[in-house]
Amino acid sequence: MSLHLLAFLLAALAGSTMAVQGTLNASLSKIVGLLEATLIVMAVGLVTALLIIYPLGLGKGNLSKFMEAPWYTFLGGVLIVLITYGVAASIPRIGVANATTAIVTAQVVTATIIDHWGIFGMKAIPFSWWKILGLALLAAGTRIMLIR
Repeated sequence: MSLHLLAFLLAALAGSTMAVQGTLNASLSKIVGLLEATLIVMAVGLVTALLIIYPLGLGKGNLSKFMEAPWYTFLGGVLIVLITYGVAASIPRIGVANATTAIVTAQVVTATIIDHWGIFGMKAIPFSWWKILGLALLAAGTRIMLIR
């Protein structure tokens, strides 16, 4: 299997997992509250990451170099709280499929902008007419999914 296909499958798995995670977070928030559920999810994620890195020894990086990273790279921690909160808040109101459709559409539009300008140190991958057509079809599909 090519690395390209493997990366695509891994991304697809992450997308599927996101729909399940959002549903679980929404369910937890009904019991403990939305911000409280977000905190619990972040704490469980921290413990999971620590277990993966240390006892299981799967981490191959160097945490001592974290101060060498640009300041804006740490904003991912803020964004994951906003993402978790937003997903858990939207799913009970509009459903898993509708929330996920809106999420994926916004992700692709934002990712296309990041790619085009190579924002945050990413390799610049310019817009093409095919990408614009894909975004238009994605937007149309999103609109169709949101029809009740």
